[in-house]
Amino acid sequence: MDILVLLGSFTVLCALAVPVAYALGLAALIAALYVDIPLEAVMLKISDGTDDFALLAIPFFVLAGAIMAEGGMAARLVNLARVFVGFIRGGMAIVNILASTLFGCISGSSVADTASIGSVMIPQMIKQGYPRVFATNVTICGSVQALMIPPSHNAVIYSVAAGGTISVASLFLAGILPGLLFGACLIGLVVWTAHRRSFPVSEPTPLKDVPRIVREALWGLVTVIIIMGGILSGVFTPTESAAVACVYAFLVTFLVYRDYRWRDLPHLIHRVIKTVAMVMMLIGFSVGFGYMMAIMQIPAKITVFFLSISENKYVFLLLVNIVLLLLGTFMDLAPMLLICTPIFLPVVYKLGIDPVHFGMIMILNLGIGLITPPVGPTLFVGCAIGKVTMEEVSKELWPFYGAMCFALLLVTYIPAISLWIPGLAR
Repeated sequence: MDILVLLGSFTVLCALAVPVAYALGLAALIAALYVDIPLEAVMLKISDGTDDFALLAIPFFVLAGAIMAEGGMAARLVNLARVFVGFIRGGMAIVNILASTLFGCISGSSVADTASIGSVMIPQMIKQGYPRVFATNVTICGSVQALMIPPSHNAVIYSVAAGGTISVASLFLAGILPGLLFGACLIGLVVWTAHRRSFPVSEPTPLKDVPRIVREALWGLVTVIIIMGGILSGVFTPTESAAVACVYAFLVTFLVYRDYRWRDLPHLIHRVIKTVAMVMMLIGFSVGFGYMMAIMQIPAKITVFFLSISENKYVFLLLVNIVLLLLGTFMDLAPMLLICTPIFLPVVYKLGIDPVHFGMIMILNLGIGLITPPVGPTLFVGCAIGKVTMEEVSKELWPFYGAMCFALLLVTYIPAISLWIPGLAR
């Protein structure tokens, strides 16, 4: 009955269109009243949830990504990607995916990736003769890479949801190969589709323009070197590297590119503050929710339930993927990470699954949910930029779902894809 009160009240509140963060907090308070736990204990847990040094990385990464997203970085990365693959059949679609790969190393956000790359690439693809819906689908699916490739603030959220026991640096490194594999699967689909539907071939980039294009794009890509180089060398913690990257992004945008106007900066900071405030509020309330789950022994009961079905870790991972794919259609990535991580981790440890590997499975799985109706924020943004309806996009998304789920299965059942690079760094 305790579990029903907690989860039932959360479900009812969400059904009543209460924001997820508030629904988590209110459900925790309702459950505390039911089991006669002082409300002060829950409020203290909520306060403690945001009192974590590692969380400082989130506002810095979000700000750095926002500055680079609106400062002309996206267009320069598109030009760089066009140099390498723009001249082959379906090349503009591949450029779109590669630009998302490169921009994901800076933004860490699929929504920001879709907005930035999409505003540049979708009009260009349509002008080249690509169907509007196809251009939109390539953009939104390619943006999921940003959730995997470091820096990903979702990796920080997963680490926090795991109680801070999992290294953020290891999670960053673990996301590199899964992100690249995901992009490669999409490129394979695009190449096959391009030849089947006779998509156009673009003109190659003039050789005289290549040095300038590379030089301009490298300024932004140095951000990746600062973040990952600083962490791997031990010079920075992930949080400190985020702060340094933020300062560097500011200098490049306003002193090198000079495409962004100073008077627009307050509006950008205002949007970043709103985003960070929502994330931090969500984290705080989710910690209170998790505290009540622990009091009611929900993780332990879930562990017993899964083990009663099968003690085979491969069966468990298949079940988790199915559950998360279904839940991801109704809830955003961050709250799902915060709710499901403490539930699944006891089973993960029991079955001997590496928690870093499991984190990659969760992030990639829930990332697919961001482009799945009815609740898909990246899908909504892509439709708005592409000027198409969600129904039109959804009808032609199925081949992309196939490529993305294939990548998910590879990441799920080949742990080395996630763990090889972190293993080299130890």
